[in-house]
Amino acid sequence: MCPYTKLYPNSTNSWIRILTFKKTVQNWLERALNDPITKTLAKHSNLTKIQLETLLIDILAENLASKQLKYEEKATLRQTKAAISRGSFNRTLRQAKENVIQSIYTILLLGYFGVLENASLTPYLDLANKLKGYAEAYRDVLEGSEQAKEQLRVINMLREELKTMLEQLSRPWTSPNS
Repeated sequence: MCPYTKLYPNSTNSWIRILTFKKTVQNWLERALNDPITKTLAKHSNLTKIQLETLLIDILAENLASKQLKYEEKATLRQTKAAISRGSFNRTLRQAKENVIQSIYTILLLGYFGVLENASLTPYLDLANKLKGYAEAYRDVLEGSEQAKEQLRVINMLREELKTMLEQLSRPWTSPNS
């Protein structure tokens, strides 16, 4: 038996767990960021692709890791081939969180002035409900439920409808008189 095995019995297993975790996170990020709905939503959001990826890593790492990850470890989860410093990761994460907070405050401001009750925003609320339904159906398929296979066709149709609605609703509001 190698003397190092006695000193570090879990070192190989730890590295395997770390590499497996990293691969799991990066595979999930790849699928999530390449999803057509994600692409359309991200295109019209206040987040850059890198900010979205960084924010997702921060949230995902907290939910999947069996321990609290340091920012250096989270930085290694980015999909880029180049090494990312802890400072760069933290700066991007801070910018992403600031953009999310500003977006939420924009919604709150519009609600405060009653703009959200405007009939022209109804399609956005309908879209939000359809997105929720799509996400739930997609999760069912991933979990492999009995109905999941039948839902694939519906999910594909819904995805196309959502993409069309997202593109239409991404255009600035126009007044009825224009």
